[in-house]
Amino acid sequence: MNSVALITGASRGIGRGIALHLAALGWDLVLNYARNEEAARQTARDCSDAAAGRGHAIRTWVHAADIADAAQRRSLVAFTRSVATRCDLLVNNAGVAPAVRADILEAGEESFDRLIATNLKGPFFLTQEVARWMAESSMPPGGQESTGISRPKIVFISSISAYTASINRGDYCVSKAGISMLTRLFAARLAEYGIAVFEIRPGVIATDMTGAVKDKYDRLIADGLTPIRRWGTPDDVGRAVAAIAQDLFPFSTGEVLNVAGGFHLRIL
Repeated sequence: MNSVALITGASRGIGRGIALHLAALGWDLVLNYARNEEAARQTARDCSDAAAGRGHAIRTWVHAADIADAAQRRSLVAFTRSVATRCDLLVNNAGVAPAVRADILEAGEESFDRLIATNLKGPFFLTQEVARWMAESSMPPGGQESTGISRPKIVFISSISAYTASINRGDYCVSKAGISMLTRLFAARLAEYGIAVFEIRPGVIATDMTGAVKDKYDRLIADGLTPIRRWGTPDDVGRAVAAIAQDLFPFSTGEVLNVAGGFHLRIL
């Protein structure tokens, strides 16, 4: 029986990159999307192909849900329970950027509320519900190793904006800083159930979200913004999630994996 992952915001970008890597490992996938059904279904088809290329037969399902909405979050978990019967990995990837970048002295509450609802409140309460489900059939730390069953895991996709001040998108930075604390809170609370929790901090990643600022970041990267002088890709993030999925960090929880080309380094 294949392991099962629920990935939010899986139709495009980073979510798609994560899905493709888990498919190649032979994971069954529940792919959540908010609006673009065709993109989600294309990702599902591509995941099936990626799995077949590695000799795996997997199941994929797509389900529309806006994680900012409580009823839709419950619907997503109920759907996952009905089709997959369990969840071995939750990847909190869905997120939005400000519709308009605004200086924090001018920014409005509507944008703030939208970002907090999707980027922070949604992951908080989705994780709460999935964690309860995982805990129902969990084993204490050490029990998984003796049976060969991998421990359940939760991954939060944050951003270098969790600690980098961008004064023209403060709402986004605040939402991602909150994700960092969610990682620590759930890691501390869920350790007794053998559930590991990780944060992945992507840097400048080439996606639809960053397309509008491509020229700016091309220049910054060329000038040494990151020691590794290239854009990151969804594939880079997918590889990090795949490492966690394979339980390559069995004595770790609450850890941060920077996938940002060394942006976090302080260099003189």
